[in-house]
Amino acid sequence: MGSIKVTAVWEGLKGVLVASRGPTDPRFERAAIDSRDVQKGDLFFAVRGEREDGHDFVAQAIEAGAFGAVIERPIETPDAATLFHVSDSLHALQRLAEWWRLQHDAKVIAVTGSVGKTTCKELIASVLGRKYRVLKSEANLNTEIGIPLTLLQLTREHERAVLEFGMYARGDIATLSQIARPATGVVTNVGPVHLERLGSMGAITAAKVELVEALPPDGLAVLNGDDARTAAMAERTQARVTYYGFSEQSNIRASDVVGRGLAGIEFRLTHAGNSVDVRLQLPGKHHVYPALAAAAAALDEGLTLSQVADALAEARLDLRSRILPGPNGSTILDDSYNASPASMLAALDLLADLAGRRIALLGDMLELGAAEEEGHRSVGQRAATACDLLLTVGPRASSIAEAARRACATEVRHLDSAEEAIETLREELREGDHLLVKASRAMVFEEVVSALTET
Repeated sequence: MGSIKVTAVWEGLKGVLVASRGPTDPRFERAAIDSRDVQKGDLFFAVRGEREDGHDFVAQAIEAGAFGAVIERPIETPDAATLFHVSDSLHALQRLAEWWRLQHDAKVIAVTGSVGKTTCKELIASVLGRKYRVLKSEANLNTEIGIPLTLLQLTREHERAVLEFGMYARGDIATLSQIARPATGVVTNVGPVHLERLGSMGAITAAKVELVEALPPDGLAVLNGDDARTAAMAERTQARVTYYGFSEQSNIRASDVVGRGLAGIEFRLTHAGNSVDVRLQLPGKHHVYPALAAAAAALDEGLTLSQVADALAEARLDLRSRILPGPNGSTILDDSYNASPASMLAALDLLADLAGRRIALLGDMLELGAAEEEGHRSVGQRAATACDLLLTVGPRASSIAEAARRACATEVRHLDSAEEAIETLREELREGDHLLVKASRAMVFEEVVSALTET
């Protein structure tokens, strides 16, 4: 938190602070909600979760080195700890983060969308890092808890903050925008991710548009011009609008895309009549979109087209998808973290571009609601041409297998379990093979990857 005094915490918690006791001289270095991650000098927020109550771990946090805690009910702690008694610990965390953000001049760039927002966030932060000192949200810190924790890391040295906004329900992004006050908002796309929970594509769109609605008049909305629902958000913002994509309406446009397999992609980047060649070390043509969004944000921040191209070429991202050595000289494309129809299709497009025998292990995609059957069927149709061998696991993934068979796939097997998939792949994989592993997080396919890569 850039060393925040007790008196500053009092100021930031106005309206939610009920009482405070303990020393007034400590300076807090960070905010924390997990007692296992507490470091010396932290301020621990006792947040109540679905399974755990942070109040049960206050003593452990203090013992680990926290100088103080934000609590909702009385807790026995050492006299040396400073306690802030509030009406709601989560709201207090958000309130303090909002206040702390307003004490800093760093410009905030926020990214949301159904697919690709993490890669987009990472590329924007990487490119802007060529000119500015950048703070970015890490890992999965994209929620009503994660964004405040990130903002409380702001220091006077930071000039830009690049944040990923996740969404569970309508109103979430509006809340995050109120806390972070973004000047630039990037929307990657609108798809059926969380359709089961939100009920309709209109509801998903309404949730995502909250970001551009929150932008100031002198702000910038960076919108995917190739996605109709996203492009239409231009009517819902008072900010300036820049479109990116392949279409002619896009201000930042890509053309002449060439895939280089696992080595990355090349494309022509055009803006305001000027063009430059870009080499990106991210495999898959779907990465053109986050690269274009990063270019749009960077150009608005004063970087030249050539500087953007150089920054994209040098970008090294630590993403959830990984390329790993597999059994018998094979290669595994581990994309097991999560899945949606759009991300499945993009992964299959990459697999199709690779040499050697192409194998895919695909599992259920969850929370698709009314789009479930169509989504799985479309993946199966693409898998029929992208794979030499398709393996599927899960009740929903049986629709992938059936659609692939109908599309005359070379070989399709629907398996009963992940364990059967492991045994099958151990027998099948050989030198030169490329294996794609992808499914929704609940399928726990990372255990398949672990089993295949263990030595």
